[in-house]
Amino acid sequence: MTVRQRISKWFFYLIVFPATLGLSAWQGWVWWSWANAPADAATESALTEVATVQFQIPEGTSAQQIGQNLEDTGLIRSATAWNLWTRWQTLQNREGGFLAGTYALSSDESMEAIANKIWQGEVVQQSFTIPEGWSLEQMAEYFEQQGFFTAQEFLAATQQIPRDQYPWLPQIPLLEGFLYPDTYQVEDQVTPQSVIAQMLDRFEQVALPIYQQGQTQFSLLEWVTLASIVEREAVIGEERPQIASVFARRLREGIPLGADPTVEYALGIRQTPEQPLTLDEVNTPSPYNTYINLGLPPTPIASPGVSSLEASLNPGDTEYLFFVARYDGTHVFSRTLAEHEAAQAAIRDEIAAEQNSNGNAN
Repeated sequence: MTVRQRISKWFFYLIVFPATLGLSAWQGWVWWSWANAPADAATESALTEVATVQFQIPEGTSAQQIGQNLEDTGLIRSATAWNLWTRWQTLQNREGGFLAGTYALSSDESMEAIANKIWQGEVVQQSFTIPEGWSLEQMAEYFEQQGFFTAQEFLAATQQIPRDQYPWLPQIPLLEGFLYPDTYQVEDQVTPQSVIAQMLDRFEQVALPIYQQGQTQFSLLEWVTLASIVEREAVIGEERPQIASVFARRLREGIPLGADPTVEYALGIRQTPEQPLTLDEVNTPSPYNTYINLGLPPTPIASPGVSSLEASLNPGDTEYLFFVARYDGTHVFSRTLAEHEAAQAAIRDEIAAEQNSNGNAN
């Protein structure tokens, strides 16, 4: 080997090779810094608010697919960097792994921060709230709007009566009235069956003991059905016992309940002061129409809350046989049909006068 060759060789090993390695390392560090940085480039104003994204990882999703989905969503810059980070955790024998669930992620988080959040299973705590007096149809629409599942899926599930798990359930075609209205925390993988189980559990914990420990003339189905009508009729809490007493008296005396909410339920409508129920609607045949049928409808018409359930358990005696809504939440209670018809006429006159006043003002 000549002197020139030896010099070239040493030049390569002492200068060129180290410089190449250094340049490669520097380029790798620059690339990694770029890939690990928040996907939302810090070129925008610090005052710009970055939206949080609900990112869902189904069971069985591979680490590689998670990275690709994150890149496609714009939450990380490089799925390749994600895969390298994942392999590094494996080489370090890190316990655990990426966990399925729904995560609240933002593009202003670094890739490593997002990866650690998913590795540690920091899933979003979800909840849902069902108000007192909602029907299954209203619940179904709500769940679909929340993105939990479709309304059709929920309604189909409510027709499957889990009597093996809840043997106290009556012989009913659907779970109307027995899904207890409340606020619930839910697990990540929410299904119609899982929320139904939670709501039946709550009914079993809250409502069923009231019935079992009380004294009542009603069966469980009759009790919940009556309470559901009271729930839909009552707006002012103080009036619930009085409304329940009127209905109980009418049941005892064989008088049709004449409850507007049962007609609304049968027809799938909701009356307003401007559009009250028509005579044709009130006379429309249906098992739920308590104007033309004696007794209670075949099933509840909504999910009653504890106040309506307690008011309906053993309603007291009352001198009243009728009541009519004022549309401000209160009712006028009457002893005789003549008093009742007079109250109805007075309320109609009030509504007409208000409408005329609004029309003149416009």
